[in-house]
Amino acid sequence: MTAPDTHRTIDAVWRIESAKLIAGLTRIVRDVGLAEDLAQDALLAALEQWPKSGVPDNPGAWLMAIAKRRAIDVMRRGPMMDRKHAEIGHELESKQESPEPELAEALDDHVGDDLLRLVFIACHPVLSTEARVALTLRLLGGLTTDEIARAFLVPESTIAQRIVRAKRTLSDKKVPFEVPRGDELAARVSSVLEVLYLIFNEGYSATSGEDWVRPNLCQDALRLGRIVAELAPNEPEVHGVVALMEIQASRLRARVGPSGEPIVLLDQNRAKWDRVLIQRGLAALQRAEALGGALGPFALQAAIAACHARARTAEETDWVRIASLYQALAQVTPSPIVELNRAVAVSMAYGPAEGLKLVDTLTSEPSLAQYHLLPSVRGDFLRKLGRFEEARVELERAASLTRNARERDLLLERARACAEQYRSAV
Repeated sequence: MTAPDTHRTIDAVWRIESAKLIAGLTRIVRDVGLAEDLAQDALLAALEQWPKSGVPDNPGAWLMAIAKRRAIDVMRRGPMMDRKHAEIGHELESKQESPEPELAEALDDHVGDDLLRLVFIACHPVLSTEARVALTLRLLGGLTTDEIARAFLVPESTIAQRIVRAKRTLSDKKVPFEVPRGDELAARVSSVLEVLYLIFNEGYSATSGEDWVRPNLCQDALRLGRIVAELAPNEPEVHGVVALMEIQASRLRARVGPSGEPIVLLDQNRAKWDRVLIQRGLAALQRAEALGGALGPFALQAAIAACHARARTAEETDWVRIASLYQALAQVTPSPIVELNRAVAVSMAYGPAEGLKLVDTLTSEPSLAQYHLLPSVRGDFLRKLGRFEEARVELERAASLTRNARERDLLLERARACAEQYRSAV
């Protein structure tokens, strides 16, 4: 195997094994920052040794063995005292025992439990949303700081600062490495799912930059969602968010044209939709509903996505059901954005005039003042009603508000079409 091949293999192994490595170490050293440092030491050892010795038969076990030795060295040298872990050192000294057996047992057992604990730490509400996203991609996704920065189009230094501050906050707040229980569990699960879907949605419909979609982010979020679903199989909303991501990911190939231009849902070539992902999504939705989660926010959104997935053509879409599902979603999680989406469904089910009535009630909503999709949707309704000049104004305003270059071009093209239709009409 050539050196480049070895490095690609190391990168692939790291993506697969790093989360388990960090999770197992965190349970012992009780500091996610130190655990990541130890895991990184193992990675550096692989980068130094594998190009010479070759990739071991069980690369994950090799990394774990190196990480164990590094952890034992740390515990022997005593830096744990400096990291506010004096209690571990005292416990070992009082027993006059070697740490190796205890450490080895703790690292080898309950890998799934450790991963789930790591998920809850990375997505802890004590952190800002931006910090949770960055830390999740770093610890659970195995992404480098540079990869995260490029995915979200922010400076690498910004992501590095978010990660450092997040780890410091977790340490300062003494956030326990445990799965929350009782009433706290639901809130913490919601935080995890929020982070996963934020990552997915940034890939599905990028808020800024030159590309409308970033499939790699969608794939990272979906991979992490599947892991969480395996770790928490009895949480219906976990299956709900996985269902939503599976079904939406099935459209990625159809969302852009040959030159990267956006293709909206109703204009997509449905033959390009990934039927395997759709079936996986429908199965996940069925699991969420079987667990009593049919009215969960993500399950409802997945049910809406399923309506599109089941329609062989755009004309066969059950817009009446979609409108009713949005009505249910508005009752569970009321928000102006849900109402805007409901307006679109209502317009498709009952005509653009009905949709416009709903949208006009949102024009004074402060939270939507700079939201480009409000004038975009309103412009579309006005165009369908033949009010082309008003539609042009709305679409140009939408174009001025979006930070995504591809979307801006699409909106300006629609505005120009409205201007031509207006001139033809007069």
